[in-house]
Amino acid sequence: MPKEYVYFTDEQKEQARRTDLANLLRRQGEKLKRSGSEYEWRDGSAKVTIRGNLWFHQYEEKGGDAIDFVRRFYNKNYPEAVEYLLGGCGGTLITSPPIVKEVKPFELPPSNDTMRRAYAYLTRTRGIDKNVLQTFADSGMIYESEKYHNAVFVGYDTDGIPRHAHKRGTGQTSTYKGNVDSSMPEYSFHWFGTDRHLCLFEAPIDMLSFISMHREGWKKHSYAACCGVSDRVLWQMMADNPQIDTVYLCLDNDEAGQKANKRISEALFVKGIKHEILVPIHKDWNEDLLYPNEEESEEEGEAECQALQL
Repeated sequence: MPKEYVYFTDEQKEQARRTDLANLLRRQGEKLKRSGSEYEWRDGSAKVTIRGNLWFHQYEEKGGDAIDFVRRFYNKNYPEAVEYLLGGCGGTLITSPPIVKEVKPFELPPSNDTMRRAYAYLTRTRGIDKNVLQTFADSGMIYESEKYHNAVFVGYDTDGIPRHAHKRGTGQTSTYKGNVDSSMPEYSFHWFGTDRHLCLFEAPIDMLSFISMHREGWKKHSYAACCGVSDRVLWQMMADNPQIDTVYLCLDNDEAGQKANKRISEALFVKGIKHEILVPIHKDWNEDLLYPNEEESEEEGEAECQALQL
């Protein structure tokens, strides 16, 4: 039989959404730590910040309201979460059995016999320098997939084992991009240089674009693409190469990129790590490569190069 539909008024939904989470957790016997106007609660070893009816998971970088909280941490569906919250949270909230999702093992997409389509897309459409692209291709870090002809950007661990792969569509109208299942974000697409500098980007194409604009001596620097706005690859690279002592944050010139720049900058500051934020003129570094700003003065360009000691 189909499940009976549960109707809630807008007022009931709003009442449930505004439930104070600190009180809810105390009723469940959970321990909370006061931190200014907020509370800290632990989801295992990860910290969750609580403020009124709102929460934010520091590790997953996700949050929401009281309804989202009950759904996320007690595996309830929407009607179950709202019914419980409307009941005043008086009873013990029993965790439902979690939905077990099949975890696929990490596996690189089969490679095509040639890189013709990926090579043309990256050099002609995206403007990536041919010699820079060839260096990464020769290192097995970029190839073309067999089935969909995606450009695949591979990240390896220190033992040379592939741990991450980011796919980018190469069709003229394609906007597809995504990571291979079970990729480890701490090993996303990166390059280890020999000096103390590390540049952090959002996407592999932005990283390659920046290198294409600053080709001289580029191999001596270290670079990494988050394939998003996570900072896990940054910390992994610094752990694997302790000589890195200066970080350049080169995320996109949009709200998400600059918000991540600020968050990562604060974490670097707390750790006493030298860093600088470099912002592209356009939305990202590939646009800067494709549409150079003719109004940029020579002094500005020279200042950027000197900052990176290119």
